Amino acid sequence: MSSPGFQITALSPSASLAEAARTHWREYLTEFSGTGALMFCICLFGTILYSNTSPMARFALSRAENAAIMGVGVAGATLLIVRSPFGRRSGAHFNPAISLTYLWLGRMHRWDALSYVAAHFSGALCGVFLARQLLGLSLSSDPVHYVVTVPGSYGRAAAFIAEFLLSALLMCVVLFATNHRTLARFSPLLVAAVTVFYFAKCSSISGFSVNPARTLSSAIFAWIWWGIWIYFIAPCLGMLAAAGIYIRTFGPSRIYCAKVFHDMHSTCPFPCRFARLEHER
Repeated sequence: MSSPGFQITALSPSASLAEAARTHWREYLTEFSGTGALMFCICLFGTILYSNTSPMARFALSRAENAAIMGVGVAGATLLIVRSPFGRRSGAHFNPAISLTYLWLGRMHRWDALSYVAAHFSGALCGVFLARQLLGLSLSSDPVHYVVTVPGSYGRAAAFIAEFLLSALLMCVVLFATNHRTLARFSPLLVAAVTVFYFAKCSSISGFSVNPARTLSSAIFAWIWWGIWIYFIAPCLGMLAAAGIYIRTFGPSRIYCAKVFHDMHSTCPFPCRFARLEHER
């Protein structure tokens, strides 16, 4: 049985944008704030690890060591934000590609998906702006340069493949974990583990993004647009491909909710059937 405090506030299929804003403005604000906080942390950790003026420069860590530490830092921040009361309420997407995938799966209302995507892009921009105000030249100057994501030395084709595969892996983990009775409670930890993996293994190939809002916010401030299309197309295609494989394997009925972490204690803004998962075998 669901918690007494659990409430579903999903919009009706015919709901207008104004009704969506009235009903779910708190969730939109949460996605805005969470994406901004995540982007701020990425800028902060990137500056600490890669800036020539950082105290960390004295340790002369290798590229692989820096990437691994960066992954742990970003994964830790992601875990805290997802598991916070705010992340639990909105579903903690913080990525336009995730929201668009859930829209395609029929687990989000179109106005919620549009508003989530807008919140992700605007929140990411605000996160970088706040980081610039705090970190100044350490963030904007080389080699940090707003932690911009561009194809690595292997070229654009390799970057596209890496972003596609990593995005597919992330969505596979999210879908499998959140729709599995035993694993659902561990979904934030599994997402964090995947984050560490691709920072450690693939940052030299694509700079690590899997998130169009993350890439665009850095690109606007750095004014570097090389390969920008990769970071819009590859994550969306990768996550859609993963979703297609999932529903072909398990069926569309095995997607219970659009939340990345569902605890049955927070209000749910989506067409939610998560309570049924407790009775599935």
